Amino acid sequence: MSDPQLSPERATLSLPLTHWAQPCEQDALGALEQGKVLLLPALGFALQAQELALLTPALVDPKRKNISYNAQSGRLRGLASGDNAAAVSALLARYHRDCLQLVANLFPAWHQRLHTPVNTLRLHPVNAWRAASTWRKDDSRLHVDAFPSRPNHGQRILRIFTNINPHGESRQWRIGEPFPRLVQRFLPRLKGYSPWICRLQRQLGITRGLRSHYDHLMLQLHDAMKADGDYQQHGPQLALELPAGSSWICFSDQTPHAAMAGQYLLEQTFLLAVADMQQADNAPLRVLENHLGKALV
Repeated sequence: MSDPQLSPERATLSLPLTHWAQPCEQDALGALEQGKVLLLPALGFALQAQELALLTPALVDPKRKNISYNAQSGRLRGLASGDNAAAVSALLARYHRDCLQLVANLFPAWHQRLHTPVNTLRLHPVNAWRAASTWRKDDSRLHVDAFPSRPNHGQRILRIFTNINPHGESRQWRIGEPFPRLVQRFLPRLKGYSPWICRLQRQLGITRGLRSHYDHLMLQLHDAMKADGDYQQHGPQLALELPAGSSWICFSDQTPHAAMAGQYLLEQTFLLAVADMQQADNAPLRVLENHLGKALV
């Protein structure tokens, strides 16, 4: 559906960066907090010759979707075998370091505030995991991100993506309407919050902490969006073509997004406290609290 708020000029901001430590004069932080996707069409991540051999879906454990790496603990998960563990860890550690440099230049106010870094190496083509997923796990459906087992109590989910496809294939994305309008559309459909059920989920180990009212609503919103076939087909949306050798950034808990095509991607996730934002009223937590007239965490 055509929507004036989803024109490329209003929904994205393009930044002319060519290397990860390059200063930026534009207000990238303000644009990001408004829900825009930051496009970095000339910012690629060059793979070393030996790393190109890692670009095969056979590297991934069949029970997992991606390979993940925690830069703080050094923990690597999702490999089919340990044969390439050192090489994959080195690749993901290097990507994490570059992302830290990017953050320091684009968002200096957040440089010491972002935490819980985890990144992923995504090797499967989008159509392969789409065919093998349930609708709830199908990320080709428009959604906002929420963690089912790791409640984050309103903290922002900042994600940096880089298309490392060696064959020149673009990543195809869709993005959706601004978060306040999304809430107006879906909030009446969301199920009520039960603290008792959330305490039970924590006791049973289903979640790694107590799921707050906010976490409950974000999971409900994630599922309601994906389950609505008419919204997926006809709701406000904008197609983005993200070429090989480019990067892009968004708050994935705020900007509705869907991956439609492509293969071979690096992704870095950070968390950020709402209190560390410059425009905290744009945070999903504050938008939901303002709609409901009460605290949610």
